[in-house]
Amino acid sequence: MSNKTNIACPCGINTQHSPLLYDTCCGPLHANALKAANPEQLMRSRYTAFVMKLYDYLIATHHPEYLHGLTANTLAQSPEIHWLTLEIISSSITDLQGQVEFQAWYKDETGIDAIHERSEFQCIEGDWLYTQGEQFDAIYPKRNQACLCGSGKKFKQCCL
Repeated sequence: MSNKTNIACPCGINTQHSPLLYDTCCGPLHANALKAANPEQLMRSRYTAFVMKLYDYLIATHHPEYLHGLTANTLAQSPEIHWLTLEIISSSITDLQGQVEFQAWYKDETGIDAIHERSEFQCIEGDWLYTQGEQFDAIYPKRNQACLCGSGKKFKQCCL
């Protein structure tokens, strides 16, 4: 993980207006030095794994009964996209079940879009695992909000 030292963690957690560094945020989860404490932390680490193409981690944190043949190799063969940002809309836990609703923004050859999903999680023997999710239409920023691509421009002057 040394090549990822001192970079802002892609999951987007900030403390006092500064992003957490990968090595102190999702890095320890990816290195199996820590376990996710809750579904939101697992969701953030899974998003970061997509950004960093850590497909083995995605499979390891996916409940085996819900894989339906998905492998790290099939994930690696997915079309190339550029991940922009993760937006957590809501997060909840009830006993050993959890939900996280999020939008994961990306840019590909067709433009900017998002995966908007309410993900389901289960905690099994202390490990939070992704099970499945319900997809929704992306909720785009309003015209005068900042663009999600990180340009610093308003959405209407950039990717709209």
